[in-house]
Amino acid sequence: MGEEAKDEGMSAGLAPVERTGDRSLRVTRTFDAEPGTVFRAWSDAGLFRRWWMPRSMTGVSLVDCDIDARTGGTYRLAFQAGDSDKAVFYGTYIEVRDGARMVWTNDEGEDGAVTTVTFDALPGGKTALSYHETHASAEALEEAIAGSAAALPVQLEQLDELLSELKRT
Repeated sequence: MGEEAKDEGMSAGLAPVERTGDRSLRVTRTFDAEPGTVFRAWSDAGLFRRWWMPRSMTGVSLVDCDIDARTGGTYRLAFQAGDSDKAVFYGTYIEVRDGARMVWTNDEGEDGAVTTVTFDALPGGKTALSYHETHASAEALEEAIAGSAAALPVQLEQLDELLSELKRT
């Protein structure tokens, strides 16, 4: 996820990707939905498909989405642009606490990150989400900030839209 998503996220004034160390980053966002609902959007493949792919990435599709969000479970996401080869991302959930926390590995390369997402209840049925990645090296962090992490603010905006839709139904 590259420059288009990065530009879209920055120009819209969305939650920024913050560097929290020489190998880590964080994005935070508040949602007007209960933690269990936000968690479900991350753990249910059908819901995840509806918000994860930034709309600005025209021509790229999430063609496979397998999520077994439980401690010891795995995930596999495959993206494809036209007739090109699939880009596959996969890993293992090393900790899952329903409605509260997910920690997973990103195993597609030796520089794979460990990602932690927490879902904290706020008054009024809201959720404070914190997305944190720790990378194997400073270089891997730089690559993520220039690539996939740049899309996170846009993805979280799309998640917010999905959660609003779910709330109406």
